[in-house]
Amino acid sequence: MTPGQCPKVSIFNDTLPSLLSLQSKLCTGGNLLSLLNPHQEMSCGNPNGITVYLGRQSQQGNNPNEVSRTVVQIIVHPDYNSNTKNNDIALMKLSTAVTFTSYISPICLAGSDSTFYSGVNSWVTGWGTIGSDVPLPNPQNLMEVEVPVVGNRQCKCSKYGASQITDNMICAGLLTGGKDSCQGDSGGPMVSKQNGRWIQSGVVSFGFGCALPDYPGVYTRVSKYEKWINSQITTNQPGFVTYTSSGSDSDLSVSCTDVPPIPTPTPTVYCGRAPLGSRILDGSSVATAGEWPSMASVQKKGQHVCGGTLVSMHYVLSNADCFSGSPNVSEWTVVLGLLKQNGSNRFEMSLNVSNITMSNLTGSNIALLQLSTKPTLNNYIQPICLDNDRNFMAGSTCWATGWSSGRGGEEAVLQEFRTLVQTCDNVSSSEKICTEQFTLEQGDSGGPLMCKQNGVWFQAAVLLTVNTSTSLNRASSVMVFDKVSRFQEFLTRTLGTFLSPEPTVNSTTAPSSSRIHQVHFPLFFCLHLLVLALCLPLFS
Repeated sequence: MTPGQCPKVSIFNDTLPSLLSLQSKLCTGGNLLSLLNPHQEMSCGNPNGITVYLGRQSQQGNNPNEVSRTVVQIIVHPDYNSNTKNNDIALMKLSTAVTFTSYISPICLAGSDSTFYSGVNSWVTGWGTIGSDVPLPNPQNLMEVEVPVVGNRQCKCSKYGASQITDNMICAGLLTGGKDSCQGDSGGPMVSKQNGRWIQSGVVSFGFGCALPDYPGVYTRVSKYEKWINSQITTNQPGFVTYTSSGSDSDLSVSCTDVPPIPTPTPTVYCGRAPLGSRILDGSSVATAGEWPSMASVQKKGQHVCGGTLVSMHYVLSNADCFSGSPNVSEWTVVLGLLKQNGSNRFEMSLNVSNITMSNLTGSNIALLQLSTKPTLNNYIQPICLDNDRNFMAGSTCWATGWSSGRGGEEAVLQEFRTLVQTCDNVSSSEKICTEQFTLEQGDSGGPLMCKQNGVWFQAAVLLTVNTSTSLNRASSVMVFDKVSRFQEFLTRTLGTFLSPEPTVNSTTAPSSSRIHQVHFPLFFCLHLLVLALCLPLFS
């Protein structure tokens, strides 16, 4: 890489160099300090004798664009673990501020909400060895290597094992081996480019060997430390940028012995939706496919007997009068997504009934049919919301639907009836709902009276057997139905929690020779540091 494209910093203790980027730095305390002088009482928090070089291109020869600064303070992450290399990050404060040039400029840091999916192109730079125990030849120019991100699940499934890779780490490299960072690159940056801006995702941390198959490099995940870094730097804070990966994250589908599959989330089931139900007509009319997706045909030995509605993923609601005596559940089926009783129905689904439970109140009663299997929801099959003590004002438009003999032509297509809510006289409006009169026939029994509120369909009542004394007030020609909420206790006991409406929404390649390899032998390293020169001087 040519000077100025990716500004770097070199840190020296006596004569051994190690790579640092301008904002992400290496503390080679174990490597530089302990290995150089293993009996000296020193730690990574001691800045004595450490010099930082910026704008450097080669370790040997002339570097006309470089400047140097001494280090006056080192801040090691309080939760750094030298054994596991978790939280392998620190900050270095330079003695004086740095003037930015074409060869010295800060890098952006990955913000806390960044996403680095598997395969994201990344670059690692440094002056480390070019293979295990193979030194970088003179004049020791800055080297670069391009490696893809390896998702944490995949990295845990590598030879490292799940216990060694934490959420504070990010892996990168080829699973086939051949590209990696190596000894002497510790603390160097891993960066990715987005919208013309270089963003640092990782700090070289540890690994096993260099560029070995199934041992990708492991880096400190910079995005996990935005809060901590900003808590240490109170003025001229560094620039954090959100890196957003495109496409989908293939790592989510990775699993192995120690990394179980991610459970498929159970989608939330909402009630009252009718994606295709946009047609609203006056009077009686033939319905269209998907217009009333909660509608069910309750059938005995394959013949339609009553209507019903899907009210949960396990139950259909109907009229108790449809089931005389002790019904044999093996004779009953429920057909959803049905439009025509006679003819082809592309979207229908026939389900067996495993149990029939009926309410036991004085007067009319309802029935719940338990389905043997859950239906697959789509535009033509959706549950309806239950009344649940809603108030349907007089004048509100409601609809009834059903299949009755002699209507709907030769194919007996589902019929829809428009009606208006009326004021109930001489009956309790808390338990009853009254509507304009419309014609009901035997096959309509058990079907729904449905009213729409705020774009959601609610079932206000179950249609009763035709012309019963409770369904028609002959003096005022007003039809009277028991509200679904009258059966609240029975429904709650059988269904459990009712479904709710949807919330309103406001507005790989063959191995190549490595140019960089990775710092390993973690027992020898004290820490890798993240230097934030952009914010110099720190702690003003």
